[in-house]
Amino acid sequence: MSKIENENIEVELLLETIFQKYGYDFRYYSRASIKRRIKHRLALTKLNTISEMLGQVLYDVKFFETLLLDFSVNVTEMFRDPFFFKILRKEVIPVLRTYPFLKIWHAGCATGEEVYSLAIILKEEGLYDKTQIYATDFNEVILHKAKQGIIPLDQIKQYTLNYQKAGGKESFANYYTAKYDSALIDQSLKKGIVFSDHNLATDGVFGEMNLILCRNVMIYFQKELQNRAIGLFKDSMCNLGFLCLGTKESLMFSEYENDFEPVVKKAKIFRRIK
Repeated sequence: MSKIENENIEVELLLETIFQKYGYDFRYYSRASIKRRIKHRLALTKLNTISEMLGQVLYDVKFFETLLLDFSVNVTEMFRDPFFFKILRKEVIPVLRTYPFLKIWHAGCATGEEVYSLAIILKEEGLYDKTQIYATDFNEVILHKAKQGIIPLDQIKQYTLNYQKAGGKESFANYYTAKYDSALIDQSLKKGIVFSDHNLATDGVFGEMNLILCRNVMIYFQKELQNRAIGLFKDSMCNLGFLCLGTKESLMFSEYENDFEPVVKKAKIFRRIK
């Protein structure tokens, strides 16, 4: 057996151990992404092989928590992909305006930047006070960061630019308070958001939503888990609800492709029709 084949077996055993011991299921995540993260952690430790890491995961909870952070998808920013947010405001908000009350699920919210971006749009469009946003992730450490609503000051310039490109109607400075080397998201943007632990690989349906966002998360899933997630979104959505995916994600070739129609294909915004 080659070194790569042995490594592949080690990875499978590690993921199975994590699932059996801690209940986190990464068995259907993209192997390229998972292996990259495992090797990154390996390089930072005194461990020589993935098999040695397996033992560490089994008996050292703190080490597992560190690895869990490595496995989390944390690449995010305020108004990431401004074109998407601009189209959301133009095409989806007018429809949402017709409902007496809105329920929105942001799945895989990471540290919360995109959740707060959505909250800003809803506030500017007069919908925030009649909206309940559920922001979920599987990692409680990251959820805690998201709840705090702290953003690094060195990102403010980029976030301001993104906000303007996304069709922002006010000054972005209205939505945060600078403090030392960080900026704190305005309290008024937090009151309508519930941050909650939810795992797309193992957990079930999440209410009846008018809008679901899960952007740049499913690119890390294998086909089977992608189908599970999309099915979960469909079953968690009211009829004619909206689903927003990331720029490199699609419903094509999924089991649920025909249950949705594209609203704006380029923005990866879809609407449930079945």
